[in-house]
Amino acid sequence: MSLPFAYDGSVMFSRRTDWKLTPNRFTQAQQELRAAGREVLDLTISNPTRAEFHYDAKTILQAFSNPEAMDYDPQPKGLRSARQAVAGYYREQRGDVDPESIVLTTSTSEGYSYLFRLLCNVEDEVLVPKPSYPLFEFLADLQDVKLVPYPLLYDHGWQIDFPSLYKAVNHRTRAVVVVHPNNPTGSFVADEERNALNRFCREYKLSLIADEVFLDYAHDGAARATFAANREVLTFTLSGVSKISGLPQMKLAWIVTNGPAEVVSAALARMEVIADTYLSMNAPIQLAAPALLDQRHSIQPLLLDRVRANLSELDRALVKQKTCRRLDVEGGWYAVLRVPVTQSDEDLAVEILSRLSVLVHPGHFYDFPGDGHLIVSLITPPEDFRRGIAQVLEFLNQ
Repeated sequence: MSLPFAYDGSVMFSRRTDWKLTPNRFTQAQQELRAAGREVLDLTISNPTRAEFHYDAKTILQAFSNPEAMDYDPQPKGLRSARQAVAGYYREQRGDVDPESIVLTTSTSEGYSYLFRLLCNVEDEVLVPKPSYPLFEFLADLQDVKLVPYPLLYDHGWQIDFPSLYKAVNHRTRAVVVVHPNNPTGSFVADEERNALNRFCREYKLSLIADEVFLDYAHDGAARATFAANREVLTFTLSGVSKISGLPQMKLAWIVTNGPAEVVSAALARMEVIADTYLSMNAPIQLAAPALLDQRHSIQPLLLDRVRANLSELDRALVKQKTCRRLDVEGGWYAVLRVPVTQSDEDLAVEILSRLSVLVHPGHFYDFPGDGHLIVSLITPPEDFRRGIAQVLEFLNQ
């Protein structure tokens, strides 16, 4: 029996997943090098478990032998013991956070999904910084939310472009996202910017979403204020052990909700229903939370030493030439190189990979507004970083 219409597999799927799934040239070039068996110096590494750091494996693994994991105790916000451990993390350097204001999630990505569902109807808008990490677009698509970018401007450091922020807001805007510090610019939200953001959110009745996964990695070692203490407007602060303890595989993150008491209470009540619908957190991870968070005391000094050493190596290499420079960076694991614009950033990254077998990220990957930017990871093993940066800068100065 023939069908009354021509079969088209695309009609089986939602528009929200209608992404271009074919590999781009940059990804294809990586696949070709791997297939050829060529050694690649990866200057984009973001996984600390693959970056030659020493972990206290015995202590970490022992944290999962708790017999309480055999009991099923579903708590939508997460086990109180785990939430108390998160509150303890904030109390150590940044003041009190009420465990009842914390909702545990498996990742900050899941946290964003909860918040987009909490705050937005279909086609509502969220303001996001540009440049920034590209994951936002996929998360928004999956929640039927529209992202509207607002620029970060560079002039002896990065600043929020507030005139553009005011131009971007409209009756469908529901929230503003800040990344503190930004990935990949490494710029923190300054105190005066925080005050201006609060005024903006009050004026337009918006929520503030603060992504603080790299908050502990200020290069000068000075602790920065957390948005988890922001009481001026309804504020949601996201973080997790992926960066705090260098344990991305453990899938433990959270949302801290703060702001005026009456709206915080309403937000938490609704978010608890969202969390209760999925109950995504597993017991062994939650019971291990105190031990996993405690690992920050040993791994963070190692990560910061690596970041500072590679940044110093980069600066030494840049002094020897006049073509490239790095942009100011305050925190995080990445550095942005300003390079001559002779072709698109993607073409340049592909050429560097093909000729030198060195992997760097093109600026457009992070939504830089123009060409002339390359991004490198500062947690790359030092010898790989030294060799790779030397080759890249020599190539760019030809």
